Amino acid sequence: MEFRKKVEVPKSELRITHQTKMVLFGSCFAENIGKQLLENKFAVNVNPFGVLYNPASISQAIKLLRENKIFTEEDIFLNQGVFRTYFHHSQFSSADKDNFLQTINEKRDKASADLKEAEVLLVTFGTAYVFNLKETAQVVANCHKQPSDIFNRNKLSVSEIVSSWTELIEESIRINPNLKIVFTVSPIRHWKDGAHNNQLSKASLLLAIDELVNKFPNLYYFPSYEIVLDELRDYRFYNEDMIHPNDIAIRYIWEIFNDTYFEDETKKLCGQWQNIARAIAHRPFNEDTEEHKQFLKQTLLKLQSIRNNYPYFDCENELLLLESKLS
Repeated sequence: MEFRKKVEVPKSELRITHQTKMVLFGSCFAENIGKQLLENKFAVNVNPFGVLYNPASISQAIKLLRENKIFTEEDIFLNQGVFRTYFHHSQFSSADKDNFLQTINEKRDKASADLKEAEVLLVTFGTAYVFNLKETAQVVANCHKQPSDIFNRNKLSVSEIVSSWTELIEESIRINPNLKIVFTVSPIRHWKDGAHNNQLSKASLLLAIDELVNKFPNLYYFPSYEIVLDELRDYRFYNEDMIHPNDIAIRYIWEIFNDTYFEDETKKLCGQWQNIARAIAHRPFNEDTEEHKQFLKQTLLKLQSIRNNYPYFDCENELLLLESKLS
């Protein structure tokens, strides 16, 4: 008997390897996939502005990187004892103004360079609702718990999303004709919008992405939203807040992502690396035993084998760490 319906995700023509340069933007789901990619040593830059939720904030961030925007004192404000900007998530905050500006500009420098060389852009839309500063009409990436009366809040229409992203994609392809874009909609519900409004918001995002994917070549859709809501609809796949997918759900989606975009060789390399990463993270009761030294030597040999077979695989820090432990 079948006790669930499985979302069939066909193998994509898009191929992602450890040599593929990627930049990720978007909601918490982008962070989850990005964490998996980073842990598996892919060449990826994840959310250089922090978590961004709506299509307008994400497109704004990409445009700022293309313009190589330099953030100055005019772009920041003091709130609750720390400096912030309306372009960044609250994770970018500091009580030291100079340090704050240096940090966000260094992040911008790195992300601007990575975006120019990116082969894959992975974008996760979380909500169609947008906040704008009343004073300037600027789209804000995060309200930073400021008083609600200084913002206007509205829901982007499908046509607004398609129009703004059509312009952005056309410019992106002009600059980088080989760029491929993977869209996904975050399965995380924005419960503060209310159950019905959350569904309307997600529907707007899905319809807009569908139009864009049908409008351009080299655009793809990964159904993380459908996988969670249809396959993993049981609350055992959620955290205690009953909104965010838990580690089991994230790992399951990661496996489907692997099957969709990775060749067998890439999946094999990920498996080899995960075994080595667990070995490196192992903490014995006594590091001075001969058994542990032999364990480290075997791990080092495996890591050297990976480097020899896959010269592009970034494991230099781990090699130096193991060599130092054995010296």
